[in-house]
Amino acid sequence: MALYEYVCLACERRFEERRPMTASVGTVLACPSCGSDRVRRQFSFAASSGAADTPGPASAAGCPCGGACACRG
Repeated sequence: MALYEYVCLACERRFEERRPMTASVGTVLACPSCGSDRVRRQFSFAASSGAADTPGPASAAGCPCGGACACRG
């Protein structure tokens, strides 16, 4: 199972749906907020590192975005 992010084109609500990875991309879903079937899957950006010597995310003081990411700015 994979967690996918969707956005409703009718009410602009974003929601997540757990679906099998083998499920068709074209499978019609209904928005849990308004019931519209005008939903589109969104791209998710998740990063992980398997290297033991890779430093973790930058501290809030050293990161230009306030420390909410691993940009190491």
